[in-house]
Amino acid sequence: MYTVALRVFRIGDYDEVIRLWKRTEGVGLNESDTRSAIASFLRRNSGLSFVAEKRGRIVGAVLCGHDGRRGYLHHLAVARRYRRQGIGMQLINACLAKLHAADIHKCNIFVYAGHAAGMSFWKHNDWRLRADLRVMQFQLSRDCAVATGCSC
Repeated sequence: MYTVALRVFRIGDYDEVIRLWKRTEGVGLNESDTRSAIASFLRRNSGLSFVAEKRGRIVGAVLCGHDGRRGYLHHLAVARRYRRQGIGMQLINACLAKLHAADIHKCNIFVYAGHAAGMSFWKHNDWRLRADLRVMQFQLSRDCAVATGCSC
């Protein structure tokens, strides 16, 4: 088992973490993952996201936040050579402890339906698939003035 140091994810970690996420199968990146978007997420959810370091190098990362009712984990990633050593669970447990301290009682994740390794990891660690729910999404365009009721 590798010994790693966990610490809070800081925006200064962004370049190293984005490289890790880009190399990790099952992590989907988009316009919500720019430096400014991640900085905003980290400010809004201060102290909830973590990185794992080994010899000063980031080998794992996870984003964590909540909406006041439910917690959410995003982009859990561990560098390939450090997997199956408990680092992912250390990151998850750090997030869950912070959520519990914030009086959040449930946590959700999003996993691509075709990502078998990801599904296996979460199921193996006692996360349950909610077959009764489907995710729906509305894409807000940059030109959309939702407050004025425009048609996006």
